[in-house]
Amino acid sequence: MARRVTTQKKLAFTLLAWVVALLIFFPILWTVLTSFKTEGEAVSSPPSFLFFQWTLENYVEVQARSSYFHHFWNSVAISLGSTVIGLLISVPAAWAMAFSPTKRTKDILLWMLSTKMLPAVGVLVPIYIIFRDLGLLDTRIGLIIVMMLINLPIMVWMLYTYFKEIPGEILEAARMDGATLGKELIYVLTPMAVPGIASTLLLNIILAWNEAFWTLNLTASKAAPLTAFIASYSSPEGLFYAKLSAASTMAIAPIVILGWFSQKQLVRGLTFGAVK
Repeated sequence: MARRVTTQKKLAFTLLAWVVALLIFFPILWTVLTSFKTEGEAVSSPPSFLFFQWTLENYVEVQARSSYFHHFWNSVAISLGSTVIGLLISVPAAWAMAFSPTKRTKDILLWMLSTKMLPAVGVLVPIYIIFRDLGLLDTRIGLIIVMMLINLPIMVWMLYTYFKEIPGEILEAARMDGATLGKELIYVLTPMAVPGIASTLLLNIILAWNEAFWTLNLTASKAAPLTAFIASYSSPEGLFYAKLSAASTMAIAPIVILGWFSQKQLVRGLTFGAVK
């Protein structure tokens, strides 16, 4: 028998959810507001929330000093490139582990997950030397390879979880009807796992878009994405909070918009298989 939830409890949980959401969103809101302040108002004490002299000079100066669209297209190319290559590798890998497991499958999955526990700085020097010798420093293809490799364990784990929820009998029926392995993956498995694949794709784009450590250490100017664009406003001369906030707002705006319009698909994919 389902437990009855009273109106008072619904209201209390709704208010609690709004409070938590506002607390999480407040840093982003404060960054956006600071981007419209002068440098003096940005560091004033006590800080002003809404009642200040609004200005667009920070955005004008940021665009004049740095080529926003150059960094933007680098971020787009790196995020989409690493995601597409990662999916081409992770979908067959997750299929093999979900529908043709061996006694080493769980060990491999745990090993892949353990690589995410390794501090990135621990492998910076060897990767930097390899990239230097191969001519991949400050190139898009170099960052695409790195982003794909660091996010591949998450992609395989997520897709493996989704594929495990798909009945194997459906794939067996497709084989009995004469479907080859390629057709089984493309025409049977993929349509059934669209929510999981979509959420994996979106999550990988967000992770690659926000990655700062590798972009700051493996790029200089040609392939520098928006994370390097933001970091350029932290200089030995000091922190220019208003301009830094303007640069941050311009950098996070595309991914916030993407997350807003794809939130239903993302939530559906992340909860896929949780409720039967």
